[in-house]
Amino acid sequence: MSSLNHTPDHGGFGRPLVCQIVGYKNSGKTTLVCALVEKLKTEGYRVAVIKHDAHDFEMDHPGTDSFRHREAGAEAIAIVSPRKTAVIREKSLPLDVIIRDFAGFDVILVEGFKQENYSKLVLVRRTDDFELIHALSSVKAVVAWMSAEDVLSAVGKETMERLNLFQIDELERIYGWLKQQI
Repeated sequence: MSSLNHTPDHGGFGRPLVCQIVGYKNSGKTTLVCALVEKLKTEGYRVAVIKHDAHDFEMDHPGTDSFRHREAGAEAIAIVSPRKTAVIREKSLPLDVIIRDFAGFDVILVEGFKQENYSKLVLVRRTDDFELIHALSSVKAVVAWMSAEDVLSAVGKETMERLNLFQIDELERIYGWLKQQI
């Protein structure tokens, strides 16, 4: 599977690996997701990313045709060019619906959506972040900004025996773990 020429493909029939990268603001989620996407792409995996934004966001801007269409009342807009497609819907969709739409990919990395029940890597940057490890479902690994000893003493030996522990700068180990899940 590590050959650069290997092109995994579910052809839409298999189920992609879904892995959530969760943590509080400024914990390094986006940086880790981008690094993992780059490594997966290098090995030929088809990767999709779904990001949760707790705030309202705008993808198109005043003056664009799509913005004018939305302002006129369209509930969904699709913009298609020879190189890409964007769909904007004026409603929030459940994560499961979006994942189903991305079923043709090999890996779906989900940034955020803490309360969903997919396998999670939890990023802990500060002492207050440790509560996430106990509060969330399906936690499989912890990516820490502090020493393993600090994590162990804060979370407990029993909890850490069932989880994988990585330091934030151990990208190769994190990637190796992710590939094992595929």
